[in-house]
Amino acid sequence: MHSQDQKPRMSGARSANPGTTVGDVLGNQRWARLLPIAFITYSLAYLDRSNYSIAVAGGMQQDLGLTGGIAALIGAAFFLGYFLFQIPGAQYAEKRSVRSLIFWSLLLWGVLASVQGMIDSAVLLIVVRFFIGVVEAAVLPAMVIFLAHWFTKAERGRANTFLILGNPVTVLWLTVVSGFLVEATSWRWMFILEGVPAIIWAFVFRALVADRPRDARWLNPAERDAVVAVLDEEQRSIPAMHGGFTAAIRSRNVVLLSIQYLLWSIGTYGFVFWLPTIVKAGSGQNIGISGLLSGAPYLLAIILMLLNSRASDRSGNRNRFVWPWLALGAVAFYGSYLLGPDHFWLSFPLLIIAGASMYAPYGPYFANISEFLPSAVAAPSIALINSFGAIGGFAGSYLVGWLDSSTGSTAASFMLMAASLAVAALIMLWVRPNVATGTRADASIGVARENAETTVA
Repeated sequence: MHSQDQKPRMSGARSANPGTTVGDVLGNQRWARLLPIAFITYSLAYLDRSNYSIAVAGGMQQDLGLTGGIAALIGAAFFLGYFLFQIPGAQYAEKRSVRSLIFWSLLLWGVLASVQGMIDSAVLLIVVRFFIGVVEAAVLPAMVIFLAHWFTKAERGRANTFLILGNPVTVLWLTVVSGFLVEATSWRWMFILEGVPAIIWAFVFRALVADRPRDARWLNPAERDAVVAVLDEEQRSIPAMHGGFTAAIRSRNVVLLSIQYLLWSIGTYGFVFWLPTIVKAGSGQNIGISGLLSGAPYLLAIILMLLNSRASDRSGNRNRFVWPWLALGAVAFYGSYLLGPDHFWLSFPLLIIAGASMYAPYGPYFANISEFLPSAVAAPSIALINSFGAIGGFAGSYLVGWLDSSTGSTAASFMLMAASLAVAALIMLWVRPNVATGTRADASIGVARENAETTVA
């Protein structure tokens, strides 16, 4: 017992009482420090992979004399490198260090992103885009693994959502700022200037991040010990699996999610890479206004992602916060297909709904993977699923561009994205959810409370 003049010297956890929640015990120092870092890191990755779509709509295709098929191939080349290095990158992140992996990735992709503005050859552009994919390949799986080392099951949906918010938030301002930057300078200077922030951020990231709570000198000892206790207990509650990548490919859930994510990514990346071009052609506006209009789906996506991840964490059932959104996206794309390219201003609200619906489930989706597999198998599983997403990204970014160019219409590409999302939603219904027992969850909270009280004493 503390004497009355003794005060607990901790900020990360509170004294246990019957109303204490997991969040009360674990504290919020991790949230305040790590989530802004994760958000900025993934934002920069998405900036340097997606500004190609603005360059194409802003005159790059005409300046370099690229056919529609070659322009689509240059954009899609990113995903070939992204596919090949997913699993090696994720295994390095789990077994060695997320911190060092992300540091070198940031440096290299920042340089390569700027180089895009300095070359004229289509072949060289394909090579550079391929290597940008290589160095960015490990970023998403490594950051998901990183957050799984720092945040508990009850927190992970929201933590992953803040990470992946870097995607729609970046595209939101990217389409606006990059469009006006192209108008003010050129697509070349847009590439050069937008590669620099990643190079600077590499050194900031390395200075601020530790791989695990045990390594973080800045973390309150009470919060550190409580988080470590809960995470260790959660790992003990998952049945042991051995074999790493071999075990991952034998998992029914991992195989289903890999196929599902491939189809989902066809819709997502077809949309992201070609929306500015679709909007510019349909609206008849200049690239600056087209970029502004193209940001609308991502504004709605941010709101839906936050609401959906919070509801998912409260429920604990991840699947039902994934498949309905994908089904809604499929319906919206099909509605745009039925309206046709001659009714752009009627179909545009449906495109906003489709784009936002594809983003809403990301947080619960990636939280689910790390919850039904032990950490040794979760890393290659996340990488395998994301590598199939890279195949879908290649197919989506290439096929949508090729279909729009060869047919002179968006109808076929809208139908492709609708069908892909519809099947992706159906596959989610076959994924077996992980059901954690109340006893395990209560035990985890109990361990955290005891640890916090010990630290206070």
